Amino acid sequence: MEQRSSTILSKPDWSFNRSVFKSVGYSDDDLNRPVIGIANSWNELVPGHANLRQVAEHVRKGIYRAGGAVAEFGVIAACDGTAQGHAGMHYILPSRDLIANDIEVMVEAHRLDGIVLLGSCDKIVPGMLMAAARLKIPAIFLPGGPMLGGVTFDGRKSDLTTMSEALGMLKSDKIDATSYEQLEELCGPTCGSCAFYGTANTMCCLAEALGMSLPGAALVPAVYADRLRLGEETGRAIVALVNSRISAEKIITYQSLENAIRVLMATGGSTNAVLHLSAVAAELDIAAATMMAAYDSLSRSTPQIAKVNPASRYDMEDFHRAGGIPRVLQEISSLLHEDCITVTGKTVGQNIETYRFKYPPDTNVITSLDKPFSKQKGLAILRGNLAPATAVTKPAAIAPEMHVFTGSARVFDCEEAAEAAILKGGIKAGDVVVIRYEGPKGGPGMREMYKAMKYLYGMGLAKKTALITDGRFSGTNNGCFVGHISPEAAEGGPLAVVRDGDRITIDIPGGNLQLHLSDQEISTRLELWHRPEPKFTRGYLGIYSKLASSAAEGAVIKL
Repeated sequence: MEQRSSTILSKPDWSFNRSVFKSVGYSDDDLNRPVIGIANSWNELVPGHANLRQVAEHVRKGIYRAGGAVAEFGVIAACDGTAQGHAGMHYILPSRDLIANDIEVMVEAHRLDGIVLLGSCDKIVPGMLMAAARLKIPAIFLPGGPMLGGVTFDGRKSDLTTMSEALGMLKSDKIDATSYEQLEELCGPTCGSCAFYGTANTMCCLAEALGMSLPGAALVPAVYADRLRLGEETGRAIVALVNSRISAEKIITYQSLENAIRVLMATGGSTNAVLHLSAVAAELDIAAATMMAAYDSLSRSTPQIAKVNPASRYDMEDFHRAGGIPRVLQEISSLLHEDCITVTGKTVGQNIETYRFKYPPDTNVITSLDKPFSKQKGLAILRGNLAPATAVTKPAAIAPEMHVFTGSARVFDCEEAAEAAILKGGIKAGDVVVIRYEGPKGGPGMREMYKAMKYLYGMGLAKKTALITDGRFSGTNNGCFVGHISPEAAEGGPLAVVRDGDRITIDIPGGNLQLHLSDQEISTRLELWHRPEPKFTRGYLGIYSKLASSAAEGAVIKL
């Protein structure tokens, strides 16, 4: 069977294309090899991507040594951290679809034989996985690795998000300005994806659980030499996949998605993974309802066996040294589809059997099925009259005493208004902060309520209040929170008619999000409700706000 690239590079009919390649330095020898793309999201703006130029050089080495030719191109990557709390966050989730589309265009326009996907952060990883599922060519995802933890602060190693917690402490006179300024210098000591188990590292871990990354690739820190060796190994592996005709569609299946969900639950990963795995599944025409049912059912039978910041004081380097995803897969192997094929060319089960751990086990970070940290769900799907479709929460990051909480609504129609109220001392114990019109369409872009939660933590209200939204949360958030409420307010969901003082109950064990109003009262309020004007009518956000599906469907662009 001929390579894809040979269909546009064979002599003499395609000599024009050969001349195009030769004009940028390719040789006849190169053009007789499988042409392997490297989709590299390196840039100087995102810490998780700052080392990808160096990693790419080692991937190139591996590809050439294995007999391939390299075609590297750039992919956009925006930083969730920098975008937090302002208009830039509107663009972050929508960028996921742009990334998938960008890679699709480059691969198909140039008939590449295989692709190595280099990325690390929140929307880049799922965007790349969406592209892999869509393109049905051999593909491997390789992250840049997490950063190391910072100076100890508030009883644990700090990370970049510690600054937001510290701002709440500064505003409430719990720390002084000097300590605050020193923390700015010391909380992010290296490049890499953030040192906590947020969405970025969650998605890198789930890519490995899907079988789309080499074993152990998710958690080797960005500054470790092993990260470069993984680059070369990945380069060799993609050529082997091309030669073996093992495409991404054979690796990303419903069964491998179930494996990823198991790992998500077992490790207490980010709530955003629900959006992203659903988006990947949509590329395979797997229904959103099927995925939601899988999250719900698998969460009930998957104990939490790993605890990492924000659920504990241990960071990503600790998670790596404890054995990372290979150790997690080993411990929950009885719950997995071990016959799923992976980018090694071997099955999940075979990878587990042959993996060589470099560090001893650490049961403070990763334990076992018979001695789990919790038998409760790492993530939970809620429903109720306030979330008729679904909502998502993360019990693993919520204090047990807050798993059932009833309070009075304090309603805000945007993120900024809520944050201002929190910092001014306008939220009190017993309040349920409601932030609406932040969903996929209404936001648009489903912004993260990261700062609001961090400010509540810093103000000492994390265990005394709750926050609910049709927006999202960062994987580093803790406290009592519920996001992804569907239908969203902008689509006429019940969240749109909540008023200050209404009573709301979050019942995680019962799987319920309840507004204490009669169905008749909710219906009457909705009849008087008027759909707000869209915030953006031009540019990409204008397109996204019109075409985005609900959070329950992965917030993908839907035609």
